Amino acid sequence: MEGQSVEELLAKAEQEEAEKLQRITVHKELELEFDLGNLLASDRNPPTVLRQAGPSPEAELRALARDNTQLLINQLWQLPTERVEEAVVARLPEPATRLPREKPLPRPRPLTRWQQFARLKGIRPKKKTNLVWDEVSGQWRRRWGYKRARDDTKEWLIEVPGSADPMEDQFAKRIQAKKERVAKNELNRLRNLARAHKMQMPSSAGLHPTGHQSKEELGRAMQVAKVSTASVGRFQERLPKEKAPRGAGKKRKFQPLFGDFAAEKKNQLELLRVMNSKKPQLDVTRATNKQMREEDQEEAARRRQMRQKGNSVLPGPVPNG
Repeated sequence: MEGQSVEELLAKAEQEEAEKLQRITVHKELELEFDLGNLLASDRNPPTVLRQAGPSPEAELRALARDNTQLLINQLWQLPTERVEEAVVARLPEPATRLPREKPLPRPRPLTRWQQFARLKGIRPKKKTNLVWDEVSGQWRRRWGYKRARDDTKEWLIEVPGSADPMEDQFAKRIQAKKERVAKNELNRLRNLARAHKMQMPSSAGLHPTGHQSKEELGRAMQVAKVSTASVGRFQERLPKEKAPRGAGKKRKFQPLFGDFAAEKKNQLELLRVMNSKKPQLDVTRATNKQMREEDQEEAARRRQMRQKGNSVLPGPVPNG
């Protein structure tokens, strides 16, 4: 009994070892093509197993995917490895397969006005270091940004210039000047974007900074200036032969919510009469235009059909005689 039990244990251990080797070792008639840089494995073997699987080959697909993945992992274990933070990683080679891009190549960024001027004049940008010596603090500090050198925003006392108003707040003046610089930089950035996209940035009055405006542009700028008042140009005086502006629009008028009950009753009764009337109201102009449009469409379709029939008929042989 003891000899049989030992033999059974040995046979079971050999079977388990064979199963482990079978899980690692995969046999293929045609070797797979590997691109380890992209972690890609191409299987050129014919899918005979899938053809015999029938209408539901899910199990065969899983087995095929498992075998191909095992072959790819076996190839990865043959690469040189290194240890990175208690983990063993493999050094992948350069990819051999060129994969297509998901999106097109980005277009080169258009040059700003200063970059165009610098290229025209041959001006090369001088690279500056990020750190400069600050004599006040006695340290090396950043040239720009937070905790920069010669930071005038941290001063608690500002000397008033001789030509300035002694009652003027120099701190508020400095803050206002900074806001203006930021606004100017933003305006230049928007102008560069508009120039790059070949767009035109109109000014607030509708005039171009070049000074060459057409008659329509001057008229539009004058109308904008007239309606830029608190009364929207209602009390502005007109010239003797000035025409009324086009496209000015009309202000909508609404009935008061309370007060005129007779007019409200009349409107409601008229609405009920229209809804209850059996004979609908007919817009003669609209109906006539619709009928004429349908007749034109039918005539155009008939001509198109006759033209197609004429093109489809081929000329026959010419009789002798």
